[in-house]
Amino acid sequence: MAAAGVVSGKIIYEQEGVYIHSSCGKTSDQDSLISGILRVLEKDAEVIVDWRPLDDALDSSSILYAGKDSSSVVEWTQAPKERGHRGSEHLNNYEAEWDMVNTVPSKKKPHTNGDAPSHRNGKSKWSFLFSLTDLKSIKQNKEGMGWSYLVFCLKDDVVLPALHFHQGDSKLLIDSLEKYVVLCESPQDKRTLLVNCQNKSLSQSFENLLDEPAYGLIQKIKKDPYTATMVGFSKVTNYIFDSLRGSDTSTHQRPPSEMADFLSDAIPGLKINQQEEPGFEVITRIDLGERPIVQRREPVSLEEWTKNIDSEGRILNVDNMKQMIFRGGLSHVLRKQAWKFLLGYFPWDSTKEERTQLQKQKTDEYFRMKLQWKSVSEEQEKRNSRLRDYRSLIEKDVNRTDRTNKFYEGQDNPGLILLHDILMTYCMYDFDLGYVQGMSDLLSPLLYVMENEVDAFWCFASYMDQMHQNFEEQMQGMKTQLIQLSTLLRLLDSGFCSYLESQDSGYLYFCFRWLLIRFKREFSFLDILRLWEVMWTELPCKNFHLLLCCAILESEKQQIMEKHYGFNEILKHINELSMKIDVEDVLCKAEAISLQMVKCKELPQAVCEILGLQDSEVTTPDSDTGEDENVGMTSCPTSTFQSDSLPVLATSGARDDDPTQISVSPNVSRLTPA
Repeated sequence: MAAAGVVSGKIIYEQEGVYIHSSCGKTSDQDSLISGILRVLEKDAEVIVDWRPLDDALDSSSILYAGKDSSSVVEWTQAPKERGHRGSEHLNNYEAEWDMVNTVPSKKKPHTNGDAPSHRNGKSKWSFLFSLTDLKSIKQNKEGMGWSYLVFCLKDDVVLPALHFHQGDSKLLIDSLEKYVVLCESPQDKRTLLVNCQNKSLSQSFENLLDEPAYGLIQKIKKDPYTATMVGFSKVTNYIFDSLRGSDTSTHQRPPSEMADFLSDAIPGLKINQQEEPGFEVITRIDLGERPIVQRREPVSLEEWTKNIDSEGRILNVDNMKQMIFRGGLSHVLRKQAWKFLLGYFPWDSTKEERTQLQKQKTDEYFRMKLQWKSVSEEQEKRNSRLRDYRSLIEKDVNRTDRTNKFYEGQDNPGLILLHDILMTYCMYDFDLGYVQGMSDLLSPLLYVMENEVDAFWCFASYMDQMHQNFEEQMQGMKTQLIQLSTLLRLLDSGFCSYLESQDSGYLYFCFRWLLIRFKREFSFLDILRLWEVMWTELPCKNFHLLLCCAILESEKQQIMEKHYGFNEILKHINELSMKIDVEDVLCKAEAISLQMVKCKELPQAVCEILGLQDSEVTTPDSDTGEDENVGMTSCPTSTFQSDSLPVLATSGARDDDPTQISVSPNVSRLTPA
């Protein structure tokens, strides 16, 4: 089958030393072995497999498209040339002594294999390419029978010439293709891999990801939860049941309740109804009491920040400063300084001189790591599949970076290039974790605020210290957070939880994107700056982001239940909230929920652990002491914001002169980070 138009896309896989044996058995014929280069390219919504002799491959203008002849061997005609445009990859760095690092080229050009016989007879009839949507099956060689080879069979029964991998690595090609199609062994021949999906979304794009059968979607969720949930679910244009059913007639008979099983299987170990599982505390209906009304203050000003710095540059009264940031955020002019403290890049008690020395040390350390990956040769990278994969994922993510502000406008601007460089350097910093799709979402606001490559990197590294469990292969962090969120929501509104479970949504999988990248896709770029700096204070607890989830869901509860939304509608509705949520309103509600919970005299132990209540005197509903009158009331740091400059939290919304304000006894236990 022919690929549509001229092929010039991003290279997903590339391998030299892939031969066609044009005269099998005639070893004396020099032209019997034609050395070529095999590529898998991604362009728009299509993935192309392309093989051509090395001489043709070296000419960037020699891009060909397919036309079938009667012999089932693909012939080719020359396509119009495309102009290639590449922005400068050299950036003048502010660290003059390290400027040479940025001059090391990070893009590699293909070159011929010197000892490989080349086919030099001009345009070769053996060249071929095809779209992955046309692939029907792949036949492999028998194990132990010389070098490996693959034979591609297309859907209209065109069989392409066998590709012989003289340098090995045919398995890497299979791995690359499995990112876009599901391959399974044929029942009749284990050497044959069948393409077991239809209408694959080859670019994993926003619009097309859900236009595939259930099995393909679930495989994507397992292999790449970021793409399948964040990118795919972010623009739900069709009800997911219809998308999951696909064209397989057997799935049309699948009861709706089993769709929940499909999604829960995407994170092994996550229980949909964990309240009934052994080892989980059963939370009964509890009266949480009246919820206080919370008022937020203005952002911390430059004047307030400066007043809290001593002559040597130390931050004074750190707890009070964190409380002010939690209650109002920061003026934008302060973010470049304050975020370094909030993220742990600068110690709160450090002097200005100590920070200057630390910054110089971290600059040297950063550029040494950057030089490591920029100095990797093409041959070295070919032998390091993980590094190749990291680079490929980073380039894909950077190309779709949020460009809602001028810092990231245009394809080849300094902001995007720095994103790429910082993420590649992070792979050197933490090679085991490397790069996982979604990390660029966490980096882009940091780089925007810091406007400095080194500072952005170290702030990002600190942020990843908090977030790394979200991106680990076993996804333990995501499992834990979804279960904790369900526990909190059940305490707040067991009726709403029961309704969600009745609609096969009790596992709260629609919150996956919120948790994975801390609401990055739910709020505007500027609102995310405010939300993140509030969360970084770790007040009133490290899991404040779960209370933010509860606040959003509580706001949507009435519409979901009154309109009797089912599984499809709930997923669609939650995803369409993106960019429509008021950040200040959500922060107020989440803080009020926190205060309401910690005042409860019968707070379940599971909730105490989630909120980080340590050494509290709360009792659970299971407690057989029968001494409720002796139960102490828990509190948290937010309830101590009673100063001349900060509003007091009160059940009636009154200020500090209102008699209904919340009082705190000296013996009350505090809500501290777990």
